[in-house]
Amino acid sequence: MNFRPCVVIPLYNHKDAIGDMLSRVAEYALPVFIVDDGSDAPTQATLAALATRYANLLTVLRLPVNRGKGAAVMTGLRAAFAAGYTHAIQIDADGQHDVGDMPRFLHEAQNAPDAVILGAPVYGDNAPAARRYGRYLAHLWVWIETLSFAIRDSMCGFRLYPLAATCALIDEVKLPARMDFDIVILVRLAWRGVAFRSIPTQVSYAANGLSHFSMVWDNVRISRSHAQLFMGMLLRLPVLLMRKVKTPRRAGTSNDARWWRHLERGNRLGIGALALCCRVAGLRAASWLLYPVVMYFLLTGRIARRASQQYFTRLRAWASTSTSISTSDIARLPKPGWLASYRHMLAFAHSKLYQFAAWQGYVRRSDIHFADTRAFDTLVASGKGAIVISSHLGNSDMMRALASRSKHNLVVTVLTHTEHAQRFNQALSEANKNFSHHVMEVGDFGPQTAMLMQQRIDAGEWLVIAGDRVPAHESGRTLNASFLGAVAPFAQGPYILAHALACPVYLFFCLRERDGYHIYFEPFAPCINLPRRERAQQITQWAQRYAARLEHYCLGTPYQWFNFFDFWARPEDDAHG
Repeated sequence: MNFRPCVVIPLYNHKDAIGDMLSRVAEYALPVFIVDDGSDAPTQATLAALATRYANLLTVLRLPVNRGKGAAVMTGLRAAFAAGYTHAIQIDADGQHDVGDMPRFLHEAQNAPDAVILGAPVYGDNAPAARRYGRYLAHLWVWIETLSFAIRDSMCGFRLYPLAATCALIDEVKLPARMDFDIVILVRLAWRGVAFRSIPTQVSYAANGLSHFSMVWDNVRISRSHAQLFMGMLLRLPVLLMRKVKTPRRAGTSNDARWWRHLERGNRLGIGALALCCRVAGLRAASWLLYPVVMYFLLTGRIARRASQQYFTRLRAWASTSTSISTSDIARLPKPGWLASYRHMLAFAHSKLYQFAAWQGYVRRSDIHFADTRAFDTLVASGKGAIVISSHLGNSDMMRALASRSKHNLVVTVLTHTEHAQRFNQALSEANKNFSHHVMEVGDFGPQTAMLMQQRIDAGEWLVIAGDRVPAHESGRTLNASFLGAVAPFAQGPYILAHALACPVYLFFCLRERDGYHIYFEPFAPCINLPRRERAQQITQWAQRYAARLEHYCLGTPYQWFNFFDFWARPEDDAHG
């Protein structure tokens, strides 16, 4: 393909910024189209002087009256395409964007000539908070409207268009002429199957910079456009879903069972959108945003959906064969199917939202109920350190969030795998500075880790470790225990760690019920001894005891066990599969 790029700059009264900006653009010797969107006489005079100075590069187009940024950009793109150019870099005239990144855009476009190359803003400290966080909701709606996270940032004015596909859209569809243009054109290009790539780029805000974005009217226009786009998405829903099904997965991406991580892409924009909604409209409004997002993952997350249905199938079969479970309890269990899986995924999404809310202080202490405080109070009064084995049932992080505000001055440290939920944890760290103080990332829960933990236990800390997650790199450190009627691999780490530290062990479950969160804190063992000759047998017995307690709580709150993968598959099977 003949690659002929150029630059399109929409401009309105930016006479003070355009000279310096154009001098930086001219360093790359690319043809430039400046579209004057009805600027005043001083700006026209500045542009005339620049046209003379850069006569070999610059073409100035003028709209007689101000029609809006979208109209100016479309005028420039049409002119560039008519002049024989294949690609156009759109960049704003106010100098906010890093012109030095233009070669990166061009290089990416040469590698993917049919894709739109988007700037993913990296903001400095001088960026207005309202602008920085207000755009998160717009991005969330774009992800819903496209059923995709390909468009990481829908509002950045620094981007590169393939002109053939873009001008075909401009000629065939009426696009908005104002600030909502940047969003609408990307969504409509996505509907046509155009690919997107993103490049991080610095965005700066000058103290005396000129912005024409109206916080009232442009937000009204953007909201109106999102309403129209959402209805357009519903009309195209079968086609968009079919495209998702037919799109081949790249090698190494089959592990989409960790489906919540998809919401963490794009520099945690999804989490930022929910955080903003929490602050502005409260938890209830933020929770409503989850419904369409979870529906998308239900429809497209085949592996997670299948794992959810497998879990409910095993749960009902196990309960049916147990003599200690009543018929009425069995009847209340979910029946495997799409509805059950939707409720399952929705419960997980809400648990993440409430985890964030707890760290932000939106969850009141009155919303937390202890089923029995005796074990908790006894441990607090002793001042001793302990191992607390949690699970992926309910919201295990709620205890740590509350401990940070507790009158008991509890110190709770979570031992987490290095590859698990890094972006979500970083967002929580930004929400509350206390979050990251007591997260310890470790790659192995063996004796070496135990030595590092001894000092914390001696200081009276509580170390929290999940008992129902087996990372792939610990495939050799698992044992088999019966769980919901079938053999499943469980990690040895919690029991080896407890043995090495010679400290008491407790179980912790935090489950959401009708009147708030209910905490179940129960003693598991005064200490765990693992004689050398009987070590494997003893670890298996402890793991089986843990699995039995996990079964008990899964029976009571079946929608709150959040392992969206084949839990009963052996790690070595995955490694060789």
